[in-house]
Amino acid sequence: MRPAHVLLAVLVAAVWGVNFTVIEIGLDHFPPLLFSALRFLVAAVPAVFLVGRPKVAWKWIVAVGLVLGVAKFGLLFVGMDAGMPAGLSSLVLQVQAVFTALIAFLVLGERPTAIRTSGMLVALAGIGVAAVDEGTSGPLTAFVLVIAAAACWGASNVLTRKAAAPEALNFMVWVSTVPVLPLLALSLLLEGPTRDYDALRALDWQGAGTVVYVAWITTVFGFGAWGWLLRRHPASTVAPFSLLVPAFGMTSAAVFLGESMTPLRWCAAALLVGGVALTSVTPRRSLAVHPVDDAARRVDVGRS
Repeated sequence: MRPAHVLLAVLVAAVWGVNFTVIEIGLDHFPPLLFSALRFLVAAVPAVFLVGRPKVAWKWIVAVGLVLGVAKFGLLFVGMDAGMPAGLSSLVLQVQAVFTALIAFLVLGERPTAIRTSGMLVALAGIGVAAVDEGTSGPLTAFVLVIAAAACWGASNVLTRKAAAPEALNFMVWVSTVPVLPLLALSLLLEGPTRDYDALRALDWQGAGTVVYVAWITTVFGFGAWGWLLRRHPASTVAPFSLLVPAFGMTSAAVFLGESMTPLRWCAAALLVGGVALTSVTPRRSLAVHPVDDAARRVDVGRS
């Protein structure tokens, strides 16, 4: 990769990592399900006019929209609102690579290599250490919600692979149209119209800025730049940069939110990142897989 492309990949990882801190700030302004709905509303409505018509069947757009947008992001935002720290969330969510491999084995019959199996075991050990750390310092229920979000992310990765979208940004923008109404309905039902109305009425520049960041910077710019890189380089070259996301997530949370890093959390980070790195190893015979298809198995969308 050219130095400029390396810098772009690192920038995307930084944007996705800092996103967890921005979410934490946004949750001070909005109920979690409403915040998640606003994220997709702001990301999707203007962007659909820029990316053109969807390039895959609607069944895949709806399926990924419900599993990724409603389930994964709904659980993540609720978990963070319930007390899961932003930095730890950025780390624990990476266990999605393990869930992706497991679901791909069960649904697609993809048998993991010995290296990937070892990586999954190492990553799961990291989750165990993180659970012990969170159980002694924070609400374990919030931790479980983020693990559930990672499982939903893994399922959405397999669905995304089945969809085989030729353009990642086009696919993600149209996927973002699906969760808006379900999340709004869940927010009205579970969080209440009064709480939602009060949050919108009290909207200030900081609250609006968090929505713009998670919608346009994380989703539109992040996926657009990541897709651009994947069209120019093999997925096996680009995908490892996603392992920088927890580093930026934990660092930004420490700097801006004052979150501390305990020895157990450092141990969990080393195990999780190392395990996910092993899980992401691509056998030589698989290098011909379409980059967008391959990235869908292993990378984040953000994305959070």
